[in-house]
Amino acid sequence: MKKRAEGSIYELDGYVPLKKAVPIGMQHVLTMFVNNITPILVIGALCNLTMGEKSMVLQNAMFIAGIFTLLQCYKVWKFGASLPIVMGTSAGFIATLTAASAFGYNAVLGACLIGGLFEIVEGFFVKPLKKFFPPIVTGTVIIAIGLSLMPTGIKWLAGGAGTEGYGSWQNLLVGFTTLLVIVVVKQFTKGFTSIISILIGIAVGLVMAGCLGMLDFSGVASAAWIGFPQFMPFHFEFTGGAIVPLMVMFVVTAVETIGDTSAICMGGLAREATDEELSGAVLADGLGSAVAALFGVLPNTSFSQNVGLVCMTKVVNRFCCACGAVFLILCGFCPKLGAVLSAIPNCVLGGATILAFSMIAISGMQMIFKQDMNGRNGVIVALALGLGTGLSGSGALEQCPYLVQLIFSQSGIVAAFMIAAVLNIVLPKDLGIKKQESFKKEVPSSAA
Repeated sequence: MKKRAEGSIYELDGYVPLKKAVPIGMQHVLTMFVNNITPILVIGALCNLTMGEKSMVLQNAMFIAGIFTLLQCYKVWKFGASLPIVMGTSAGFIATLTAASAFGYNAVLGACLIGGLFEIVEGFFVKPLKKFFPPIVTGTVIIAIGLSLMPTGIKWLAGGAGTEGYGSWQNLLVGFTTLLVIVVVKQFTKGFTSIISILIGIAVGLVMAGCLGMLDFSGVASAAWIGFPQFMPFHFEFTGGAIVPLMVMFVVTAVETIGDTSAICMGGLAREATDEELSGAVLADGLGSAVAALFGVLPNTSFSQNVGLVCMTKVVNRFCCACGAVFLILCGFCPKLGAVLSAIPNCVLGGATILAFSMIAISGMQMIFKQDMNGRNGVIVALALGLGTGLSGSGALEQCPYLVQLIFSQSGIVAAFMIAAVLNIVLPKDLGIKKQESFKKEVPSSAA
């Protein structure tokens, strides 16, 4: 029997032995797991879902995340980017879904279904709209994604905002130890050990958390071994008050997915994303959200934290990412596996993700610094990041209309994109060049 040729973990295609692929895939699962379940816990509580309903939705969420991660890795027709993009339930929708929850969970799902179909339409028009997303805009969005995730990583490291013991010395000790182990393993070892530094850091963090009595596996014993994802567990209601804000957010998430896809190509493959990759990623995003609604799950989008993992490790092999996707699908059929992952303390996951989050911003910087940053481009990046991150969560726009708050206050990513995109259109592209040429004529060189 002919032995299958081994591919490289640093190449998109090719078979990688399971002993390497599975640990790399598990790093992706551990990186995204908390964010995959958090939106469901938050919105489920607001909509008064029962414990049984929330458990069922969480199980479905893992199944959907796995299916559409596979679709992103191995596209079908136009759907999917053929890149190692990890999908999951988006935490970026929490603010908008919180407002929509007043209409009930059925109305939330109805809005998610319409929004997902709307994003599919967006996906078919990525190419003609790409002229509005040059590297200076896309790079700014990628930096904003990284900056917006950093506070989340710190909150996880401290134990999770709002949880008992938030900021305790135990959480900080475990979180920073996890981070320190990752840095040491990453920088002072070679080969595969360096690649799985995050997995090693999490393992050390778990051991320390166990020694401090921070592990609670009580939910594992009560979880079933076998369970099947439920199709259409809720009926749909279509309410304008829930649909309209979600439509705005589905424009935003399409832009974020474009940024994620660009970051993977820039950070992992050292090239810009193609039109086909960008369109496929957005189409899979929309389809994932629409199908997720059919299973009672909230919008399913690309996960920026996993983009950071790719940028950090440079591992872009699709088969490795697909191994993580298969594990998520198994969680969808085996609730006990999901319960085991749910027992990992937030401080361990926080320590494991801070470096990955920061690497997203680094990828954006690499993209924009390939451009001429004098004059016009510098103004675009400075204003977009300054106003975008500054207005987000500041409360400065509380007296403004709700739509203005939704666009500019809820997410630094949204505000940064809007400002960068508008400035890119209205600022003359040769203004900076003309000023420089004029200055050179007026000021003689020192050599003269």
